Amino acid sequence: MIASATNYEALRGPQFGAAWSDELAKWKYVREAWDMLQFTLRLGDDPRQIVTTTPRDCAVLCEILEAQTTVVSCAGTSANAHNLAPGFLDRLQARYGGTHLGRQELDGELIREREGALWTREMIDARRAAAPDLDRIVVAVDPPVTTGPGAVACGIIVAGVKQAEAAKDWQAWVLADFSVKGQSPQGWAEMAVSAYHEFGADRLVAEVNQGGDLVEQLVRQIAPHVAYRAVHARHGKRLRAEPVAALYEQGRVHHADMFTALEDEMCSFVGGTRGPSPDRLDALVWALTDLIIDAPADRRPRVRTL
Repeated sequence: MIASATNYEALRGPQFGAAWSDELAKWKYVREAWDMLQFTLRLGDDPRQIVTTTPRDCAVLCEILEAQTTVVSCAGTSANAHNLAPGFLDRLQARYGGTHLGRQELDGELIREREGALWTREMIDARRAAAPDLDRIVVAVDPPVTTGPGAVACGIIVAGVKQAEAAKDWQAWVLADFSVKGQSPQGWAEMAVSAYHEFGADRLVAEVNQGGDLVEQLVRQIAPHVAYRAVHARHGKRLRAEPVAALYEQGRVHHADMFTALEDEMCSFVGGTRGPSPDRLDALVWALTDLIIDAPADRRPRVRTL
């Protein structure tokens, strides 16, 4: 039997030993149709069902993927290249490569967005561009509290700014994400200093709520002459992030590349204490705060309070 996802009431009555749901993520009445389908799978010793779909941020699909009984197989569009018209993939990659739509439609990734998040995929994709010669570059570090395999990541973000006569016209570029996980303090400090030298940064900015003076000591042991600024957070993550999100809304921040892990954090961050720590996002906030939000006044205390 073939049933329409828009006419899910047609599933009342029939019964099956197997079902195939195609393009479930775009069904108009996905919850109603999926739930009704479950009641029909009552024939045989072990009824099974298959779902084939381009992934989309659909609650029903996410529930299916998270179920312990689900077996997941993924393939990008390139896996079907021998059945496609010549040049088709090249054209799509040229247009959509390096975008979240490309990750979803070409690579088969499930791209999640949370209601109430400060950033959207479209907001980031619309401002993706190669960086020009920049006037200042900083490396921002959000150190982890603990170390070892179970520790959160150390956020390390490189960003720069192109200045203009009026501060409101300054434009920033996110240049690199060097964040690391499971490293010792020596390990992440060496990574931050390496990023500083690789990009010829003007300053290394580090949050010191947890590490205090030890963060600077670690950096100085590796590179004594690094220009260093300590920053201290007194308010919540969302309150600190909102002015930076406003810069994106104004079209003043660009991403020089696709930073998948960072952008996933940005588009799922709504604030509060639930969920994993947004360490890359924290480092991004400190970088752009230093480059644009604090910079026009040019009267920065050694320890910045937000």
